[in-house]
Amino acid sequence: MPGFELFGDEERKEVNDVLETGILMRYGFDGPRKGIWKSIELEKEICNTFGSKYAQLTSSGTAALTTAMAALGIGVGDEVIMPSFTFVASFEAVLSVGAIPVLVDVDETLTLAPHAVLNAITRKTKCVMPVHMCGSMADLDALKHICDEHNLILLEDACQSIGGTYNGKKLGTIGHAGTFSFDFVKTITCAEGGVVMTNSEDVYVKCDGYTDHGHDHKGVDRGADLHPFVGYNFRISELHAAVGLAQIRKLDTFLAIQRKNHAQLKNILAQVPEVSFRVVPDESGDSCTFISWFLPTEEATKAVVAEMKAQGILPGNFYWYANNWHYIRQWQHLKDVTTLNNLNDEQKAALLQLQTQDFSASDAVMSRCISTSISLLWTEAQIKEKGEKMVAAIEKALQS
Repeated sequence: MPGFELFGDEERKEVNDVLETGILMRYGFDGPRKGIWKSIELEKEICNTFGSKYAQLTSSGTAALTTAMAALGIGVGDEVIMPSFTFVASFEAVLSVGAIPVLVDVDETLTLAPHAVLNAITRKTKCVMPVHMCGSMADLDALKHICDEHNLILLEDACQSIGGTYNGKKLGTIGHAGTFSFDFVKTITCAEGGVVMTNSEDVYVKCDGYTDHGHDHKGVDRGADLHPFVGYNFRISELHAAVGLAQIRKLDTFLAIQRKNHAQLKNILAQVPEVSFRVVPDESGDSCTFISWFLPTEEATKAVVAEMKAQGILPGNFYWYANNWHYIRQWQHLKDVTTLNNLNDEQKAALLQLQTQDFSASDAVMSRCISTSISLLWTEAQIKEKGEKMVAAIEKALQS
């Protein structure tokens, strides 16, 4: 799955270009940087690769989500509908702009259940934020229809599905804005970084300023820039952008390897009658970073997880239901409103309600799900060996 697996001479060359100038910041120092602008190059490559009109790099995927929400006018009193299965960064970003995360159930796509979104809409709802988890996508036709009907913003958190598509369009470019993360374990890595993509010039201009203390970037003298609004320091560095520039040029290679390895392992797992697979709204658009598969019951799934652990083959297989980072069941700090800064009263009240909210529909999905990450480095023989060991562990656990 991660681009760091194929880190090599291309990345070192791009980084050395920056090191030779000594200019690590993306803005200013025009003379001594000797024409080296890795961030600008990467933003252009992102637009060309994914088909968005504009791209604004950030210091992380979390910063990208926060920036996108600010640029889209999402703030205090606004509700953002998001899935109960995601990464903690998704709700952290919502809270950071003063908005209210409204968590709703997922279905067997492992993403937002459209009927749950529809049922959660109130007069305060401003945005629907699908999170394209584990390489695949939400039902974007249904979600876009809901947003259009109710005049809501569609913001795609596509941080885990770089390179995936839906009906021929790249994930992250279908809503009003979309975000990627380029952290160390994403399909493309900058080590740390993220991007906001949008087709709206207004949203882009706001993102551009918001990530750099409100600078308007209209002059040739950074010190003379005006500040049309308050911003923050969410800049990416030239070193991180340099790594990403080499990585994005390898994306097609990464995706081809992932899809080949995914198909081989899935064919092996499919030999077990009790194993079923995640629903993918557009199979051809799956980026194939994970195979997500189901067993018939929670008890059977826990037994398989225990058997794989006993056999030493659990690493690389994720049981999200008991995972501290990715599912509502384990987010006690969120449900208890355990924060260092004081949240607004509406945020506090909404989070406390999570303690008693019914997520049984999500539990019924996530308690039966295991996701297996796909390595770029596997050989066919290694995949065969891995798959056969997994099948043996599954069959042993189910027979017990």
